[in-house]
Amino acid sequence: MNHHDTPPFPGLPPLPRRQFLQGAIGALTAPLFLPAISTGAAANATLNHACIGVGGMMGFNDLQNFLSHKKVRITALCDVDSRHLQKAREAVPEARVYRDWRELLDTEGDRIDSVNVTVPDHMHFSIAHKAIQSGKHVYCQKPLCHDVAEVRTLMQATRKAGVTTQLGTHITSTLAERTALSYLRQGVIGKIERVILCANRPGAIEAYRLLGPRPASGQPVPESLDWDLWIGSAPMRPYAADMYHPVLWRAWQDFGTGWSGDIGCHLFDLVWKGLELTAPLRVRARVQDSWQQSPARRADTWPQSNHITWVFPGNRHTQADELTVEWYDGLFFPPKEILDLYPGRVYPTESAMLIGSEGALLYPLDSAPWLLPRDKFVDQARPTLTPRNHYHHFVDACLGGEKTECHFGQSGPMTEAILLGTVAVRMPGQWLDWDTTQMTIKNQPQAEQLLRRSYRTGWEVT
Repeated sequence: MNHHDTPPFPGLPPLPRRQFLQGAIGALTAPLFLPAISTGAAANATLNHACIGVGGMMGFNDLQNFLSHKKVRITALCDVDSRHLQKAREAVPEARVYRDWRELLDTEGDRIDSVNVTVPDHMHFSIAHKAIQSGKHVYCQKPLCHDVAEVRTLMQATRKAGVTTQLGTHITSTLAERTALSYLRQGVIGKIERVILCANRPGAIEAYRLLGPRPASGQPVPESLDWDLWIGSAPMRPYAADMYHPVLWRAWQDFGTGWSGDIGCHLFDLVWKGLELTAPLRVRARVQDSWQQSPARRADTWPQSNHITWVFPGNRHTQADELTVEWYDGLFFPPKEILDLYPGRVYPTESAMLIGSEGALLYPLDSAPWLLPRDKFVDQARPTLTPRNHYHHFVDACLGGEKTECHFGQSGPMTEAILLGTVAVRMPGQWLDWDTTQMTIKNQPQAEQLLRRSYRTGWEVT
């Protein structure tokens, strides 16, 4: 792609090429050009931050959270859609603006210390990897990557660079989840015997149901959108309004990782940390019949309904030598014996249920956890916790504060396990035996091609 052919942003005042790339330098004050901070910088330093992706599901939300930290200066904004960029620019008028994240990283250099990556899943790795190689601290939305092999490479790059990182599982910083985590670490419900995760949100079910076949021919691309940049490393597809951008991309295999790659990261986070899980031994998936029997849908979209089962090695938190974790989404619901543990109430549509030798813990996503049966735990003391903002936690760590809780060394292995579930979804009904050291699926070598993908020509990662 010719970077010098970037069209002007409709709705934004035109900028000369040099000014567009470098920003309105004359209007900026000297502190914007301070050298990048070090990982152990003084606590009174300022973090010069760039937002890559400022629209869609979370982009503007992420921008506002970073902007609300008194020691953050948003110095650059980037988005492939000028409508999103216009809104962000109104919030941060002094920031330099870009359409291409590669130009941002190349041009900004030492003028930025950190970035957040808030774009569709298929571009997480490429952007985060280049930023880390450039020595930038990185906050990346979930899931960390689109493919298993990308996660492993990104973790290696992070260790080598020594930068601060944080996965965008912002709910993990809420008082609700931290309370549930405290209960697990205290062993309040005893040794864990079984874990059930579910995401049966009606709106998501309906969205997947409405997906039609991929259009054979494209529609005119809106003037505001750079479609080539949006496609990025994925195979080129014709533009279709309301089919991918800005929301439904998650349901397409080219761009998203399905519902388990999204909400699954939130629900797995509590379980992974609370039980100190390591790489799974094997994984299997059951999917809806209509998807499994349609070659066209299997080649393009994620199923509307999944039941994924992981078997993990047991440890000091578990009752047995192995622990089963199950995920239900769409129209596949947790079994009746699980629903009956929460009698007289509507079972939460997005939740984690952990069954232990002394009771059960139900965590409705982003709501106060329940210890069951309630009568048994009526006197259980709640931990005393200080409120925490997930984004600010990352910023403080970049400025030399406490280490982030969801750094890539912690959240990377969890993401690998979740993405192994998406591999199993594409090979339904078969157990996949995972060798994490060799990164191989020992009993189904044909599944290994699903651990990584080929990038579109010109978008390879080096």
